[in-house]
Amino acid sequence: MNDLIPQKKFLGSDLIAGLVNGISNIPDAMASAILAGVNPIYGLYAVMIGTPLGSLFTSSHLMAIGTTSAIAITAGSALVGFDASQIAVALFTLTLLVGLIQVLAGLLHLGRLMRYVSNAVMVGFLTGISILVVLSQLGDLTGFDSSYSNKVLQAMELIFNLKMVHAQTFAIGLLTVALIIWMDRTRLKNFAMLLAIAAASLLVILLGWGDVLRVGDVSAIPRGLPALSLPDLALLPRLIAPAISIAIIGLVQGAGVSKGYKNPNGEYPDVSQDFIGQGTANLAAGLFQGMPIGGSVGSTALVASAGGRTRWANIFSGLVVIVIVLLLAGVIEVVAIPAMAALLIVAGFQSLDFEEIRDVWEVGWFPRIVMVITFLATLSLPVQYAVFVGVVLSVVLNFVSASQDIRLVELISLPGGRYREQEPPKTLPSRAVITLQVYGALFFATVEKLSEALPSPKNSESPVVILRLRQHSQITSSFVNLLDKYDAELRAVQGKLILTGVNLRIKEQLDVTQTIRDSLGEEDVFLASNYLGESTQKAMQAAQAWLQQTEAPEFVETQLQKLSGANMDIDLATPDGQIAWQQAACPWNLAENTDAHKCALKNISICPYFRGIEYLDVVVCSYPNQQT
Repeated sequence: MNDLIPQKKFLGSDLIAGLVNGISNIPDAMASAILAGVNPIYGLYAVMIGTPLGSLFTSSHLMAIGTTSAIAITAGSALVGFDASQIAVALFTLTLLVGLIQVLAGLLHLGRLMRYVSNAVMVGFLTGISILVVLSQLGDLTGFDSSYSNKVLQAMELIFNLKMVHAQTFAIGLLTVALIIWMDRTRLKNFAMLLAIAAASLLVILLGWGDVLRVGDVSAIPRGLPALSLPDLALLPRLIAPAISIAIIGLVQGAGVSKGYKNPNGEYPDVSQDFIGQGTANLAAGLFQGMPIGGSVGSTALVASAGGRTRWANIFSGLVVIVIVLLLAGVIEVVAIPAMAALLIVAGFQSLDFEEIRDVWEVGWFPRIVMVITFLATLSLPVQYAVFVGVVLSVVLNFVSASQDIRLVELISLPGGRYREQEPPKTLPSRAVITLQVYGALFFATVEKLSEALPSPKNSESPVVILRLRQHSQITSSFVNLLDKYDAELRAVQGKLILTGVNLRIKEQLDVTQTIRDSLGEEDVFLASNYLGESTQKAMQAAQAWLQQTEAPEFVETQLQKLSGANMDIDLATPDGQIAWQQAACPWNLAENTDAHKCALKNISICPYFRGIEYLDVVVCSYPNQQT
């Protein structure tokens, strides 16, 4: 936070960016308050107090903390059911709760959890919010007062009662929409909404249309700075759930800002510290009669495009709003309500991201279903509960994705220290070393799939399996149980299981679960080093030595007994094919001679018939009437 002190070289650009954003924030804040069903001044107070104070504590230098449609509509949904006399204090208490939750989330470094929020869920939720914003303002745009509370039902009732539309109100609304769309294509686009609202409201005064609702008709705009407001603790039980929902929305939207705008040093901001900044903004806003606010992608983009370089751009933005509200409170009261509704409707349509919707739709059927369910939940349920539906769906989506993301491959060693990946065999070869690599998370949902992919030791003799865990930071109890089971299956056929690429955390887990003591031995666990493949190479050498030194004689006897069970001629040849020695009378009847393998000369190996596993050195043998 070295830029807490204004830098002279950036002061001019920050002041201009703050002026632009401050002027833009005035209609946004008022519209958001109307969207929440509260006095527009509460939106203005939020950006007057919360925006500059929150900017002091964010890691992001440019994050603009302000009102957003998603937060506003969720706050409005949370206030449904409160008496009119309680709505204001309930709003301020809600804002304080949101701030407290966000600060705690930042202190606990929960920013890393944002990676688990599914994009499909967020697209479905924000699309639903955009539609709700549009539907919720149709009444103010047309002057039609619906008897329903659900926004979808309100729109349907309006369609069936078009004759009850108030012509003057609707005309002002349509004019505002047209002005915003037109000015968005000119050099005045940064002030399009403010100028359109001003022009439409002025026209209402000039035409003397007293039936068109104005801000002053809904609630008076106080002159002066907001007074301190303490929370009503008795309302906490009713507000905790929606406060968590709003905190989640604010944090997710803020994380989008954090990931989208680098700081001047070229580094991305700390998401958890940005949580603290947003929480501080809401704590301040709640204490001074403000509504909940959060990191705004649109406002941040405006600050950046207007030339903002440091956090002082957003501090100036709040100061600009303070000056305008103190000087022009009377002007705010004559703003036409249908003009504000038109602003929100345009903003709602502009926030629809059809490219994101298409991307999620085309990725696959599961993200598509998740997006649609979240969208429908947002339209049909109270918004705070739709948020929880989205959270649950995110968890399910991550769980399902992770459970499918498990893959087992066999590594084939190549010259030069390289490896080739291929599908592992269904069954393990006898007297052979096979190296397996596991890709994907090792938790209980994936272990069953991994168990099915492991080659079977049945009908095999003395196989050795090297399981490489290089890419894994920790394991679960389900995976430990799988290791115990697979090791027992290998031991049943005189085989062996070896783990490589094991980090200290996994080694500790194996020690604590007594897996090394009861199943694997210390010599069967190879710790990862800083050199890729080093522990696996050591494991392969150890596996070959184990096969040669401990299992070869018994294996030779068993295989020869299967071939003959009696005397057998053996030709011993050197690698160039020359006959080196012939033994025609060796007593291979193992029932009479248990040391039959001693008939083999020293420095003799087992032929390829026995899968090429070397017993001693390098000499090839052949058998009468047998394919070698």
